[in-house]
Amino acid sequence: MSKQHLIELQAVKKIFYTEDLETWALNNIHLTIDQGEYVSITGPSGCGKSTLLSVLGLLNSFTEGSYRLNGTEVSQLPESKRAEVRNQEIGFIFQAFNLIGEMNVFQNVELPLTFRDDLTKKQRHAMVTEALEQVEMGHRHKHHPAALSGGQQQRVAIARALVGQPKMLLADEPTGNLDSKNAQMVMDLLDTLHRRGSTIVMVTHDPRSAAQAGRQISLFDGKLVDDCAVAQPALAVI
Repeated sequence: MSKQHLIELQAVKKIFYTEDLETWALNNIHLTIDQGEYVSITGPSGCGKSTLLSVLGLLNSFTEGSYRLNGTEVSQLPESKRAEVRNQEIGFIFQAFNLIGEMNVFQNVELPLTFRDDLTKKQRHAMVTEALEQVEMGHRHKHHPAALSGGQQQRVAIARALVGQPKMLLADEPTGNLDSKNAQMVMDLLDTLHRRGSTIVMVTHDPRSAAQAGRQISLFDGKLVDDCAVAQPALAVI
């Protein structure tokens, strides 16, 4: 029996049409990603990186091809079902954090859980508490985003992505708005989450961030031009 991949794209194309022009954002993408992998997507601006990530996250449809997520074809799902899959199986980490200023840290992380009818208030509370502890932000749960540093806000955003216990985390330039110190802090956190079993797919322009993933995919003009394992440093023996 063949192995079931978490993500399987077959001949995926995304074409934007205008009155006298068609633009191929994705051109015949074949890609599989397994549970527990840490994958970076790199390439020049406009090559299709964010488009590919939005397709994986069911935020964007595609023109042709097939996308199976955990064995289920998702390309033809109605929007209500796509929203349910996004909420329960996919965690999103954005460059701009996208926290709601009027809500405190706890409420921001809890927000995606409020759309799930299968959880009680007590269950939501326990899940939020656990997610905040994973990113070491439990002590700031009553603070609002304006009272946090950029690195702390991104940690809260990662907790929000984690809280629903998704099958994968999709990160779009997660360090793009951070200084080098906070950027490394966030990358260290993603590495820790991966070591704990999270599947991570990350778009980045930063070669140092890309090198922390176990596998690097490169796009150019909408085409997948490289897919290779990244050599990881050996663990120190103590």
